[in-house]
Amino acid sequence: MALVPFPKKAPEAVPDDDLDPDRDPLDLDDDESGGGRMSFLDHLDELRRRIVYAIVSVLAGFVIAIAFATQIFDFVMAPMQQMLPAGQTLVFTEPTEAFMLYIKLALMAGLIIAGPLVFTQVWLFIAPGLYAHEKKLAIPFVLMSTFCFAAGAAFSHYVVFPITWRFFVGFTSDILTFMPRVEPAFSIYLRLMLALGITFQLPTLVLFLARMGLITPRFMIRNFKYAVLIIIIASAVLSPDGGGVGLLAMGGPVILLYIFSIGLAWMFGKKRTPLEDA
Repeated sequence: MALVPFPKKAPEAVPDDDLDPDRDPLDLDDDESGGGRMSFLDHLDELRRRIVYAIVSVLAGFVIAIAFATQIFDFVMAPMQQMLPAGQTLVFTEPTEAFMLYIKLALMAGLIIAGPLVFTQVWLFIAPGLYAHEKKLAIPFVLMSTFCFAAGAAFSHYVVFPITWRFFVGFTSDILTFMPRVEPAFSIYLRLMLALGITFQLPTLVLFLARMGLITPRFMIRNFKYAVLIIIIASAVLSPDGGGVGLLAMGGPVILLYIFSIGLAWMFGKKRTPLEDA
């Protein structure tokens, strides 16, 4: 009696996801075990962890900056004093106002010092949702974000704030005497610095989205008029004078940054096929 061999079991089809060449081999995503995918609560916990690390980084920068509080004070406040009429100085009327000014200056400097660590935490939060080739953008993202934030802060200090401050001082006359308090003056300075530091991240954001294929130069050009409208509205809201010289000083450079970002998207963006463009 001849023995009939058992038929060999056909190999199971490999899911398309396992054949993805962009998938990180170290990124194990076992749906059955539930250990790979993050739930909504896991994302919230990860966000909390990154925020805590970022705050600790800023506090570490604050400790470093507090040792140079006097030099930072002179760097920020001396230009304000020099643009005032002869014989006038900045004043404070509350007992704790000058002390809190030093604390706020140190926190501002601590944020700039901790910039690379803060942007690293931002990257670590969004990295789990990226492909392996997209995760290689980590170092360029951190370096470019840090540079752009520092460039925005420097542009605010050397260009935008002096223009805005000189505009306000210009109303001094024989009848009106300008005697600014340090708290409102520094609030204007900090507001402009943070606004420009954030808006100068536009090239970084566009470059990152263009490399992932989520945005194209054609899309940015087609929506240029809407982008200009949004920039003008945001500049009017953030400018201290509510839409005067501050709007021009803030909005103009950001529009130029948008045009520059179009060039970045064209040079470094993901190349699309004619079918995808259609």
